[in-house]
Amino acid sequence: MTLRAVVPKFARSKGLPIATAAAAIAVFLLDVLTPEDITFSMFYVAVVLMASSFCKAREVWFVVLGCVGLTALAYVLSPPAATPYTVSLSNTALSIMAMALTALLATRYQSTVGAVREQAKLLDLTHDCIIAGDMNSVISYWNRSAEALYGWTAAEANGKIARELLSTTFPIPLDAVMTELLRTDRWEGEVVRRKRDGTPVIQACRWSLKRNDRGQPVGILETSNDITARRQAQEAMREAQEDLARVNRVALLSELTSSIAHEVKQPLAGISASAGAATHWLAMDPPRFDEANTALGRIIRDCQRATEIISRVSALAKKEAPHKDLLDINASTTEVIAMVDDALQRNQITLQTGLSPGLPVVTADRVQVQQVILNLINNAIEAMREEADGRRELTVNSGWDDETALFVEVRDTGAGIDPDHIDQLFQAFHTTKSGGMGLGLAISRSIIKAHGGQIWAAPNQPRGAVFRFTLPIRQELPAAE
Repeated sequence: MTLRAVVPKFARSKGLPIATAAAAIAVFLLDVLTPEDITFSMFYVAVVLMASSFCKAREVWFVVLGCVGLTALAYVLSPPAATPYTVSLSNTALSIMAMALTALLATRYQSTVGAVREQAKLLDLTHDCIIAGDMNSVISYWNRSAEALYGWTAAEANGKIARELLSTTFPIPLDAVMTELLRTDRWEGEVVRRKRDGTPVIQACRWSLKRNDRGQPVGILETSNDITARRQAQEAMREAQEDLARVNRVALLSELTSSIAHEVKQPLAGISASAGAATHWLAMDPPRFDEANTALGRIIRDCQRATEIISRVSALAKKEAPHKDLLDINASTTEVIAMVDDALQRNQITLQTGLSPGLPVVTADRVQVQQVILNLINNAIEAMREEADGRRELTVNSGWDDETALFVEVRDTGAGIDPDHIDQLFQAFHTTKSGGMGLGLAISRSIIKAHGGQIWAAPNQPRGAVFRFTLPIRQELPAAE
């Protein structure tokens, strides 16, 4: 609300003070020219009201004093009356009282209007858009923030229906919004609106219901703030997290390229050897078909294994869910150990295994679990490769963690780990290797957590590190959804 909304345009012109003075002179002349018992001083009330439109409170009282002085002067100068002087004196006193009462009411009105004007200025200072209207959303108040955001001035918006002017899209039907507003006297939600230039804007909107003295709803006060940038940032963050997750999967492939290549070479080497053996058995005279069939069976098995490895690696780079099946943890661990046999021999590392017999199967993705085991063993080999002195021993154990889970443990006698930085080992991009990417342990933890297990690290005694992960025991596959 501004002064323009309170004082008529005429009151702000130079003509009103002149008219007020002319009116005062006219009342004075009429009061002087008429007998004492005919009192025109009552019309000074109009002069006071006119003055209150452009004068401050103190100035209004000066106008009243001036009118009182003119009244007294007119009483002295006016012709004598035929009636007793007490009648004219009483009329004059009533006129003065009327002027004083009018001034009092006018200055109180000015004070009230000033307070409202100051409150309106405060509403204009807020960054929130504030709109007030009736129950049909016909706008009666539109603050400066609304002007700045939407592009319509208050004069242009007043009298318009807000939802139509702003092309508002509600998260739920408008009837449901009004039902909740009438029931609770408030409603909150996110709405999409369009500015004057057609640009969409997302707002967090809060409605409050105004009721009259009889409790009937008469209006709606709305405050809202622009959250478009926040929603866009959240969407960008979500997309970035998805991209990062995919990059992590691809980065894991890059870090484990040599291990995966070795894993694929194993079945290929087996296929080559079995094919040579089958050819040899078939070339004999007479051919030895049983041995040749056995060799061909090994070829089929190794082909299936190579195909499975390739498909799992492809799935890891895509957004595909793990393929879970019943898994023998000891057999899977033994297969991984066979893959790293050459690396153990090249680095003169002694291997010890402690795989507990009779462990139940778990439900897991074999390739992903083997990748975790392979990553832990490769990390241990890397740690011991950099140690020039001391025994190089790698220990791989398995067993019961408790009644509901199994564990696989990898121990080495390398440089060890700092107990104060154990928590950082599983953070993405944290690495102690020169040229390492710092993603192997982070993604290994993600794989184990996705299987419902846990993974952690601790210093080994007297030197080295221990990495252990657990997998929950499930005798049956989860039901398909």
